[in-house]
Amino acid sequence: MKKNLKQVNFATIFLLAALAITSCTKEEDEISEIVSSEQVITVSELKVSDESEMISEEVTAIAEDVYTTDENSLLSKGTYLSDFLPECVIVTTEITDTTREKTIDFGEGCELPNGNVLSGIIKLSYAKDMELAQKTITLSLENFTFNSVIVEGGADILRVRSNENGNPQGTANASFNATWPEGETASFTGTRTREWIEGYGSGFWGDNVFLIKGKRTFINKAGNTFEKEVISPLRRELSCRFIVSGVLNISRNDATASLDFGDGTCDAKGILTHPDGTNDEVFLRRFLKN
Repeated sequence: MKKNLKQVNFATIFLLAALAITSCTKEEDEISEIVSSEQVITVSELKVSDESEMISEEVTAIAEDVYTTDENSLLSKGTYLSDFLPECVIVTTEITDTTREKTIDFGEGCELPNGNVLSGIIKLSYAKDMELAQKTITLSLENFTFNSVIVEGGADILRVRSNENGNPQGTANASFNATWPEGETASFTGTRTREWIEGYGSGFWGDNVFLIKGKRTFINKAGNTFEKEVISPLRRELSCRFIVSGVLNISRNDATASLDFGDGTCDAKGILTHPDGTNDEVFLRRFLKN
C-alpha cells in the first residue's frame, strides 16, 4: 500500500512538473508573439511599400512635367522643352472647348533617363485656360506598367502655380493597385503634396528637387494595412533614385515605427526605428537588382 502511494506521489509530481513546463512554454510563446507584434513592418514589406511610393512619385512627376511644358510654352509664347521624357515617348494633345487632353504613350517599353522602364499610357485632362493660377489635373492609366509592375488606378492633382513659398505645388489624391511579376500585390491610396523647390522651368530633369508631405494607406498582399504619414518632408531629387532625407511614420495595429531616409546623401540606406526604440539600418531596393 505504501509502495502504491509513493508511485502515486511520483506520478503527481511528474504531472505537475509537466504542466509547469507546458505553462512556461505557453507564456514564452505568448511573450514571443507580443515581441513579434511590435515589429510594425518587415524589411521585405518595407521594400514593396517603398517601391509603391516610387511608382506614385514618378507617375505624378511625369504628369507635372508634361503640364509644366504646356504651361510654360503657352504663357511665355515661346518654345519650352523638357528632357525628362525621351524620344520614345509620344505625347499628343486634343483640345476641346473647355479642356486640354494629353496622351502620354510609352509604347511597348520606354526607358526614362533615371533608368525606369515604362509601357502603356498615362492620360491627363485639365482646363484649357492656362492663365488660371490653380487647376485640377485628372490622371488615368491604360495598360500601364512600371518596371514590369502592372499598375492600375488614377489621381486628381490640384496644381498651384505658386504656393506661399512662391513655388509650384501639386497635391495628388491618388489611388493605385500594383502587381509585381513575382505575384506580390499592393494598393496605395491617399493624399501627398509635392512642392517643386528647385529646377522649375530649367528644362533639365536632373536638377529637379521636390519636398513631399502628406498621408497614405498601403495594403500589401497579405491584406495588412499600414498608415504612412510624413512627419519631416521627404526630399526627392530626380537625379537620385532614392529619397535622400526626411522621416516617414508607419503605423499598424496602434503601433508606430519611423523610417529616417538620411542626411541628404543619395543612397539606399534608411534607419527603421521600432516601437520599442530599437533601430535597424535597412536597404531600400527601388527596383534595383541587389
